[in-house]
Amino acid sequence: MIIKKFVAKTEEEALEAARKELGSGVVIMNVKAVQRKGLAALFRAKQTEVTVALEEENDTVAPVRRGSTPRPAEKSSGESVGPAQEGGGSILMNEDRIAIEKRLDSLQALLVNRFQQSEEERLNDSGADEGAAGEGSAEEEKPEEEVREEITEQQRFLRLLYNTMLESEVDEKYANQIVNDVDVSGQSNLPIDYILENVYQKMILKFGRAQGITPGEGKPRIVVFMGPTGVGKTTTIAKIASSYTVEAKKKVALLTADTYRIAAVEQLRTYANILEVPFRVIYSEEEVRGAVEEFDDYDYVFVDTMGHSHKNEEQLGHMKNLFQALSEAGECQTFLVLSATTKYRDLLKIVATYDGIADFQLIFTKLDETAAMGNLLNMKLFTDTPIAFVTNGQNVPNDIEQFNPQKTVKQILSIRQERN
Repeated sequence: MIIKKFVAKTEEEALEAARKELGSGVVIMNVKAVQRKGLAALFRAKQTEVTVALEEENDTVAPVRRGSTPRPAEKSSGESVGPAQEGGGSILMNEDRIAIEKRLDSLQALLVNRFQQSEEERLNDSGADEGAAGEGSAEEEKPEEEVREEITEQQRFLRLLYNTMLESEVDEKYANQIVNDVDVSGQSNLPIDYILENVYQKMILKFGRAQGITPGEGKPRIVVFMGPTGVGKTTTIAKIASSYTVEAKKKVALLTADTYRIAAVEQLRTYANILEVPFRVIYSEEEVRGAVEEFDDYDYVFVDTMGHSHKNEEQLGHMKNLFQALSEAGECQTFLVLSATTKYRDLLKIVATYDGIADFQLIFTKLDETAAMGNLLNMKLFTDTPIAFVTNGQNVPNDIEQFNPQKTVKQILSIRQERN
C-alpha cells in the first residue's frame, strides 16, 4: 500500500497532483487545511493537504465480477455527492498515530479489553484441561503445548477481529482477505493497536470513495433511481431532492415511471408539492424525451422507476426499455437502492438482475433497522461499485448522509458493543 501527502492551494489541485504521480486509482484518506510556517504565513492563505492511498498489485483484492452470483455453498470460500462533503480518514504513519487513535474513539479499548478477557478465559480453560489430564503422560502433553506456543498473541488478536467481522455479517471470504493482508508471522513484538489500525485502514481503503451525483455539461443531469420494492426508494429520492433544492439551491424536477403503484405516484407528488418543484408521470417510453426536454434549463431531473421483484421478467423488460429511452434523452447517472436489512444471498440475486440494465452506484437504506453493517462491505467488494449515500430513518430530509467509510468500519468492528 502506498500512502502519500500532497499540498496545494485547493483540494482539487492537490488531488490532480496525486493522480498525475500515482495514477487515477488513488483513494482520498484525509483532507485538511495547513498553515504555512514562518513569517510568510502571516501574509499567505492556508493551503490544503490531501492524503491519498494506493493499493499495490500484491495488496489488491480482485473484485468479484458483477453478474456472477455465487452459489450458497460458496459462501465460505471526485466530486462532492451533495452540498456537504466530509473529509476522509486517518493513515498508518508514525506522525499520525495520535490522530488515528482519536478517530477510533473507544474502539481500540473495546477490542483490547475483549481480547484480554478471551485470553483469561483461554488460560482458565487450559488450567482446567491440564488438571483433568493430570494422569496423562508428558509425551502426550508436549505436542499440545508446542501448538499453543505457535499461536502468538498477535494471531489471536487477528482471529478476534476476524470473528467480529463475521458477527457483523461480513462474508467469510472478504474477512479472510482482510486479515490475510496483515502479516504478523514472526512478529511477536508487533503492538496490538498497530494491528487494529492496519485492519481499520485496509477496510476503509476497500470501501473507497463514491463519485456521487455529478452535474451535467450544459444539459440537466438525469438521475435515475432503481431497486426492488420496499427499500424506501421514493423517500430516498425526496431526501436527496430536498438537499439539492433547499441547501444547494439547484433547479430540480421529479419524474416517476412507477405507474404500477398509485401510492408511490401520490407520495412523490406530495413531496414535489412540499418542495415546490415540478412533477410529471411517465406512462410510456415514448413520453420520456418530451418530459426531459420540458426541463431543459434545469440542473437535475430525478427519475423514480418502478420497484419490482427481481424475479418478475415482464417488469424487468419494461425497465430496460425505460433506461434505453432515458439514455437517449440525455446524460444519465443511475443509483441502485438496497436495504441494509436484506439477506446477503438475496442481495446477490438483486444485483445480478439489475446489473444488465445500467452501470450504477449504490445507496443503502434502513441502517437504523440493523446492527450488522457487513453487507455494505460485501456488496461493495462483490459489485466493485462505490456506495454513495446511506439512510437511517424515514424523516425527510434529515435521515440521509453521504457514505462515511470510517464510521461504517467502526460499526463493523464494534458489533458486540452495539448489541450489548
